[in-house]
Amino acid sequence: MTKRDYYEILNVTKNSSPDEIKKAYRNLALQFHPDRVSADKKKESEEKFKEISEAYAVLSDSGKRKLYDQYGHAGIDNRYTSEDIFRNADFSGFEDIFQQSGFGDVFGDIFDIFGGGGFRGRTRRSGPTRGSDLEYHLTITLEESYHGVEKTIEIYHTQTCSVCRGSGSKPGTSKKTCPTCKGAGAVRYSRGFFSMQQTCPKCGGSGEIVGTPCPECGGRGKVKKQSKITVKIPAGVDTGNTIRVKGKGEAGEKAGPSGDLYIVVRVLEHKIFHREKDDIYVEVPVGIATAALGGEITVPTLDGNVSMKIPSSTASDKVFRLKGKGMPAVNSSHVGDEYAKVLITPPENLTTRQKELLKEFAKISGEKIDEGFFKKIFK
Repeated sequence: MTKRDYYEILNVTKNSSPDEIKKAYRNLALQFHPDRVSADKKKESEEKFKEISEAYAVLSDSGKRKLYDQYGHAGIDNRYTSEDIFRNADFSGFEDIFQQSGFGDVFGDIFDIFGGGGFRGRTRRSGPTRGSDLEYHLTITLEESYHGVEKTIEIYHTQTCSVCRGSGSKPGTSKKTCPTCKGAGAVRYSRGFFSMQQTCPKCGGSGEIVGTPCPECGGRGKVKKQSKITVKIPAGVDTGNTIRVKGKGEAGEKAGPSGDLYIVVRVLEHKIFHREKDDIYVEVPVGIATAALGGEITVPTLDGNVSMKIPSSTASDKVFRLKGKGMPAVNSSHVGDEYAKVLITPPENLTTRQKELLKEFAKISGEKIDEGFFKKIFK
């Protein structure tokens, strides 16, 4: 089920001050406390009460609020369990208000609603858990992007221990009951006027600890190693594209599956080609005579030089399209185009005869020649 926006739940705005958020929560908590409604509406009221309490727990904490403002519910859900959300929430000042209203220990009620006789919330899983994903930044050339390429990279990451296979225990030995939680997997502690139950920090919720540690990994169930990985970069990738390599991230806990490796691609700028999506742009110098009379010119492409005919009287900055000479689209049959811009370049080191002919051409064309400017251009 999609969660509602926390600000919407409390009927406040993103610019609301902490005092305004606190006031809004107090009013809503009084309105929706389960003790204030009839028996037939109690369940609905409890759900509403949980919703506004969670919203307040996040928005009253500056760190969680900043994370929520930036990433929404995903930023909170991916980082905190329910018990984490409530652990440092500031509910001070509310208890007396509710007691005066005749509702008893309302904050005891909050945690009863969330999980029985004390707040349990979402305790962390005690079994195998997936490892974290890793990110690797890879730089390639435009030519490599055009053709596609295989790259071998080296990463330093955790791997499941091959000796104990992730259990952390020396082969042939068994685990022991956790002395901290006595095998329950959870411990209870009090904070102010309410108590909370959280995953046991010693055993991670399993209720067991390693008796005799594995000599290879020291009881961790995983080891840090360097790996060489060959990655296939498909043709057409662009800066910012990511390539997923399954199972090459960090090792999981308790022999859980490894996370994934994400290759973030950066394509270097090219000295003559400019890329825009799947199209390539290039500037091609063309002599005056060829531009005036028309002819065949050589145009560089990422697949080698090609010949192209230009018509007579081609002006500088004229752009010609070479269909299908651009970048291939990733995992597609589509190929972009190349656009060649003509740049007419004056000849250098003209002979006396060449200068005379150009002057004659200008005279026939009715052009006025600035001798000083002419000498600067045609040295």
